[in-house]
Amino acid sequence: MARFHDRLDAHVLFSATGSEEPELARTDLWSSAGRIPGVSVAVDPSGVEARRFGAETSGAAVLYDAAGTLAFQGGITSARGHEGDSFGQQRIAAVLTGGTPDRADAPVFGCGLNDEGAVRIAQVNDRMTSKGGRK
Repeated sequence: MARFHDRLDAHVLFSATGSEEPELARTDLWSSAGRIPGVSVAVDPSGVEARRFGAETSGAAVLYDAAGTLAFQGGITSARGHEGDSFGQQRIAAVLTGGTPDRADAPVFGCGLNDEGAVRIAQVNDRMTSKGGRK
């Protein structure tokens, strides 16, 4: 988000499955995600949105282009609980800069969404042109 905040609308969804109350999803990770500029944070009751986007593992990310076409689906970390460069981040950066990634996916490292987890959803906003520049 630090690099592409002006090209993305990013949403982090926290699963609250079964009998969990939505408040239970509000953990330290929730607070951390909420402090990232340009990111909105919400509860995904019963994993409805996770299923809609095909996410089965916490940490799953999807990227849709401005036309609503799925451009990336996978992980954006190099290992569970890690930050920093990863294949997923490189592939998303390629899409956002008008390039062509070598693949449209990357491994996801996390817990099954039957456990407490998060799904990151980003959509390219209308400020991006087809060549990756801003309008």
